[in-house]
Amino acid sequence: MFTPSRRRPVEPLVHHLRETWSLDCPCVGAYELVERDPTVEEYQRLRRAVGWGEMTDEGVAAGLPNALCSVVLELDGEAVGCARVVGDSGLYFYLQDVIVLPEHQRRGQGARLMDALMAYLERSARPGAFVGLMAAVGAEPFYERYGFRRRSEQTPGMFRVWT
Repeated sequence: MFTPSRRRPVEPLVHHLRETWSLDCPCVGAYELVERDPTVEEYQRLRRAVGWGEMTDEGVAAGLPNALCSVVLELDGEAVGCARVVGDSGLYFYLQDVIVLPEHQRRGQGARLMDALMAYLERSARPGAFVGLMAAVGAEPFYERYGFRRRSEQTPGMFRVWT
């Protein structure tokens, strides 16, 4: 578990992520991938920006510190993306909240977030562990690059949002 106050650059852990990305970016500065929890405010802002809507601040504050792995993509110290792995550390791992602000998409930053999560799974998941995710419509090809596949009609997934 990672504490929000402890900033650890992810790149030393994942050597192939060392390059600085500035591909046609209208922004100034360089992206940095940091192993930490997003703050409640950052998380809510990122969710709103991609149209996912807000969750209660209390729920977010309770949930974020319990992730198995969290990474935040920063540009000049501002969070422009995040990604998390949640689960039980043994049998089940779920990729959650792979978010990049729309103005920073299509620049390889989502791949950097995914590479960091996959590196965590390489170190932590045991053979036979289930690794799942729920993809946004149209994002399936992105996740298929990492070996994920759609569930078959014979094994449909289900979910419920608690009210």
